[in-house]
Amino acid sequence: MFNRIIGRLSGHGVSSVYVLTGGVEWDIAVPTRAAGLFGPLGEETEVYVWLHHYEDGMKLFGFPSERERSIFLDLMKVEGIGPKQALKILSGISPAELAAALDAGNLAALQKVSGIGPKMAQKMVLALKGKLVEADSAEGGGAPASPWDDVVAALVDMGFDRRSAEASARKHAGGVAAGPEGEKELFRLALLDLSAGGAP
Repeated sequence: MFNRIIGRLSGHGVSSVYVLTGGVEWDIAVPTRAAGLFGPLGEETEVYVWLHHYEDGMKLFGFPSERERSIFLDLMKVEGIGPKQALKILSGISPAELAAALDAGNLAALQKVSGIGPKMAQKMVLALKGKLVEADSAEGGGAPASPWDDVVAALVDMGFDRRSAEASARKHAGGVAAGPEGEKELFRLALLDLSAGGAP
Protein backbone atom coordinates (compact mmCIF):
# COMPACT_ATOMS: atom_id res chain seq x y z
CA MET A 1 0.00 0.00 0.00
CA PHE A 2 2.85 2.39 0.89
CA ASN A 3 6.42 2.28 -0.35
CA ARG A 4 7.97 5.47 0.97
CA ILE A 5 6.98 8.82 2.39
CA ILE A 6 8.79 11.96 1.28
CA GLY A 7 8.19 15.17 3.20
CA ARG A 8 9.56 17.57 5.79
CA LEU A 9 11.06 16.09 8.95
CA SER A 10 8.95 17.86 11.56
CA GLY A 11 10.10 16.07 14.72
CA HIS A 12 11.36 12.88 16.24
CA GLY A 13 11.32 10.85 19.41
CA VAL A 14 13.65 8.15 20.69
CA SER A 15 12.19 5.55 18.35
CA SER A 16 10.04 7.55 15.95
CA VAL A 17 10.13 10.31 13.37
CA TYR A 18 7.40 12.71 12.29
CA VAL A 19 7.12 13.60 8.63
CA LEU A 20 4.84 16.37 7.34
CA THR A 21 3.33 15.89 3.89
CA GLY A 22 0.52 18.03 2.51
CA GLY A 23 -0.85 19.01 5.90
CA VAL A 24 -0.66 15.47 7.32
CA GLU A 25 1.98 14.59 9.92
CA TRP A 26 2.96 10.92 9.88
CA ASP A 27 4.09 9.22 13.09
CA ILE A 28 6.55 6.53 12.00
CA ALA A 29 8.27 4.02 14.28
CA VAL A 30 11.97 3.65 13.38
CA PRO A 31 14.96 1.78 14.84
CA THR A 32 16.48 3.91 17.59
CA ARG A 33 19.89 3.30 16.02
CA ALA A 34 18.72 4.92 12.78
CA ALA A 35 16.70 7.83 14.20
CA GLY A 36 19.47 10.30 13.39
CA LEU A 37 19.85 9.16 9.79
CA PHE A 38 16.82 10.99 8.41
CA GLY A 39 18.50 14.38 8.23
CA PRO A 40 18.04 17.66 10.13
CA LEU A 41 14.67 18.93 11.35
CA GLY A 42 12.86 21.09 8.86
CA GLU A 43 14.56 19.54 5.84
CA GLU A 44 13.06 17.15 3.32
CA THR A 45 13.47 13.50 4.23
CA GLU A 46 12.59 10.15 2.73
CA VAL A 47 11.38 7.17 4.75
CA TYR A 48 10.85 3.65 3.41
CA VAL A 49 7.79 2.39 5.21
CA TRP A 50 5.83 -0.76 6.03
CA LEU A 51 2.26 -0.63 7.30
CA HIS A 52 1.30 -3.03 10.08
CA HIS A 53 -2.47 -3.53 10.18
CA TYR A 54 -3.61 -5.25 13.35
CA GLU A 55 -6.90 -5.80 15.16
CA ASP A 56 -6.98 -2.52 17.07
CA GLY A 57 -5.41 -0.21 14.51
CA MET A 58 -2.48 0.45 12.21
CA LYS A 59 1.18 1.39 12.71
CA LEU A 60 3.77 2.65 10.25
CA PHE A 61 7.33 1.35 10.55
CA GLY A 62 10.05 3.28 8.74
CA PHE A 63 13.65 2.83 7.64
CA PRO A 64 16.39 5.02 6.12
CA SER A 65 16.92 2.62 3.21
CA GLU A 66 15.04 0.05 1.19
CA ARG A 67 17.68 -2.50 2.19
CA GLU A 68 17.05 -2.06 5.90
CA ARG A 69 13.30 -2.43 5.36
CA SER A 70 13.96 -5.65 3.47
CA ILE A 71 15.98 -6.99 6.41
CA PHE A 72 13.16 -5.99 8.78
CA LEU A 73 10.76 -8.06 6.67
CA ASP A 74 13.20 -10.98 6.61
CA LEU A 75 13.46 -10.90 10.40
CA MET A 76 9.70 -11.33 10.68
CA LYS A 77 9.98 -14.61 8.78
CA VAL A 78 11.68 -16.07 11.85
CA GLU A 79 9.25 -17.83 14.18
CA GLY A 80 8.57 -15.70 17.24
CA ILE A 81 9.63 -12.37 15.72
CA GLY A 82 6.92 -9.80 15.06
CA PRO A 83 7.19 -6.17 13.93
CA LYS A 84 8.04 -4.74 17.36
CA GLN A 85 10.71 -7.37 18.00
CA ALA A 86 12.21 -6.93 14.52
CA LEU A 87 12.40 -3.17 15.09
CA LYS A 88 14.00 -3.73 18.49
CA ILE A 89 16.64 -5.98 16.91
CA LEU A 90 17.49 -3.36 14.28
CA SER A 91 17.69 -0.78 17.07
CA GLY A 92 20.50 -2.75 18.67
CA ILE A 93 22.56 -3.82 15.67
CA SER A 94 23.20 -2.43 12.19
CA PRO A 95 22.12 -4.43 9.12
CA ALA A 96 25.76 -4.98 8.14
CA GLU A 97 26.67 -6.30 11.60
CA LEU A 98 23.55 -8.46 11.69
CA ALA A 99 24.32 -10.00 8.31
CA ALA A 100 27.92 -10.70 9.37
CA ALA A 101 26.82 -12.34 12.65
CA LEU A 102 24.23 -14.51 10.91
CA ASP A 103 26.62 -15.56 8.15
CA ALA A 104 29.25 -16.55 10.71
CA GLY A 105 26.71 -18.27 12.96
CA ASN A 106 27.93 -15.97 15.73
CA LEU A 107 25.33 -16.67 18.42
CA ALA A 108 27.26 -14.67 21.03
CA ALA A 109 27.10 -11.50 18.92
CA LEU A 110 23.38 -11.94 18.33
CA GLN A 111 22.69 -12.48 22.02
CA LYS A 112 24.28 -9.13 22.84
CA VAL A 113 21.23 -7.52 21.22
CA SER A 114 18.44 -6.81 23.70
CA GLY A 115 15.62 -9.33 23.38
CA ILE A 116 17.60 -12.08 21.67
CA GLY A 117 18.20 -15.13 23.83
CA PRO A 118 20.01 -18.38 22.95
CA LYS A 119 16.97 -20.06 21.36
CA MET A 120 16.02 -17.03 19.31
CA ALA A 121 19.61 -16.58 18.13
CA GLN A 122 19.64 -20.19 16.92
CA LYS A 123 16.31 -19.73 15.12
CA MET A 124 17.63 -16.62 13.39
CA VAL A 125 20.78 -18.35 12.18
CA LEU A 126 18.81 -21.35 10.89
CA ALA A 127 16.31 -19.16 9.05
CA LEU A 128 18.52 -16.35 7.74
CA LYS A 129 22.15 -17.50 7.56
CA GLY A 130 23.62 -16.38 4.24
CA LYS A 131 20.42 -14.77 3.01
CA LEU A 132 21.09 -11.23 4.17
CA VAL A 133 24.65 -11.40 2.83
CA GLU A 134 23.32 -12.51 -0.56
CA ALA A 135 21.03 -9.50 -0.56
CA ASP A 136 24.01 -7.24 0.21
CA SER A 137 26.03 -8.76 -2.63
CA ALA A 138 23.20 -8.33 -5.12
CA GLU A 139 22.83 -4.69 -4.14
CA GLY A 140 26.48 -3.85 -3.76
CA GLY A 141 27.94 -5.75 -6.69
CA GLY A 142 29.41 -8.49 -4.52
CA ALA A 143 31.47 -6.19 -2.32
CA PRO A 144 31.51 -7.02 1.38
CA ALA A 145 29.46 -4.75 3.64
CA SER A 146 31.45 -2.02 5.33
CA PRO A 147 30.97 -0.80 8.93
CA TRP A 148 29.51 2.44 7.52
CA ASP A 149 27.24 0.74 4.95
CA ASP A 150 24.05 2.06 6.58
CA VAL A 151 25.36 5.62 6.54
CA VAL A 152 26.24 5.38 2.85
CA ALA A 153 22.83 3.86 2.05
CA ALA A 154 21.05 6.67 3.90
CA LEU A 155 23.06 9.32 2.02
CA VAL A 156 22.37 7.67 -1.33
CA ASP A 157 18.67 7.53 -0.48
CA MET A 158 18.82 11.30 0.09
CA GLY A 159 20.08 11.74 -3.49
CA PHE A 160 23.86 11.87 -3.07
CA ASP A 161 26.20 9.98 -5.36
CA ARG A 162 27.20 6.61 -3.91
CA ARG A 163 30.89 6.99 -4.69
CA SER A 164 31.02 10.43 -3.05
CA ALA A 165 29.05 9.16 -0.04
CA GLU A 166 31.43 6.23 0.41
CA ALA A 167 34.47 8.50 0.11
CA SER A 168 33.09 10.95 2.65
CA ALA A 169 32.15 8.18 5.09
CA ARG A 170 35.59 6.63 4.74
CA LYS A 171 37.20 10.02 5.36
CA HIS A 172 35.49 10.45 8.74
CA ALA A 173 35.13 6.81 9.85
CA GLY A 174 38.42 6.74 11.72
CA GLY A 175 37.41 9.62 13.95
CA VAL A 176 34.14 8.22 15.33
CA ALA A 177 33.47 5.48 17.86
CA ALA A 178 31.81 2.21 16.96
CA GLY A 179 28.11 1.79 17.73
CA PRO A 180 24.88 3.74 17.17
CA GLU A 181 26.17 7.10 18.45
CA GLY A 182 29.25 6.88 16.27
CA GLU A 183 27.09 5.99 13.28
CA LYS A 184 24.94 9.10 13.87
CA GLU A 185 28.04 11.29 14.12
CA LEU A 186 29.52 9.76 10.96
CA PHE A 187 26.27 10.47 9.11
CA ARG A 188 26.30 14.09 10.34
CA LEU A 189 29.90 14.68 9.26
CA ALA A 190 29.44 13.04 5.87
CA LEU A 191 26.21 14.99 5.27
CA LEU A 192 28.00 18.27 6.05
CA ASP A 193 30.74 17.34 3.55
CA LEU A 194 28.34 16.45 0.79
CA SER A 195 25.91 19.31 1.41
CA ALA A 196 28.78 21.79 1.19
CA GLY A 197 29.70 20.35 -2.19
CA GLY A 198 33.29 19.84 -1.14
CA ALA A 199 35.31 16.92 -2.38
CA PRO A 200 35.65 14.25 0.33
